[in-house]
Amino acid sequence: MVDHARAARLAKRIQTIVATAIEREVKDARLEYVTITDCKVTGDLHDATIFYTVRGRTINDEPDVAAGAEALKRARGQLRKIVGDQLGVRFTPTLAFTYDSMPESATHMEELLAKARARDEELARLAAQAKPAGEANPYKTEAEED
Repeated sequence: MVDHARAARLAKRIQTIVATAIEREVKDARLEYVTITDCKVTGDLHDATIFYTVRGRTINDEPDVAAGAEALKRARGQLRKIVGDQLGVRFTPTLAFTYDSMPESATHMEELLAKARARDEELARLAAQAKPAGEANPYKTEAEED
């Protein structure tokens, strides 16, 4: 029987343990810019997928995603040991790391929404200045036709 609430609690705990371990225990300079964003655990609690992002060293610097992935791959065993020690469950889940592209997608979506807002404002400005193509009152009455 799958207990989704337990899997969610375990995923949250694994996310916290891994993030803390990367910050304090794993000695790899490439992990300095890695941020753990989410964790999902399978229903049988045997596999954990950890989502991460990599930020750049400066604001305009491109993140080195490949170096972050390689560092996480090398530290996977050490991280699993730390997770196993701190969780206290019978079977320590295997850890799989997946790059989380959601921040880039959200940034792209925000740019598209900003363009749409600007276009809407431009159309509203043009509509305010618009005049009808025909007469002011297109409906003729009998008194006017004579």
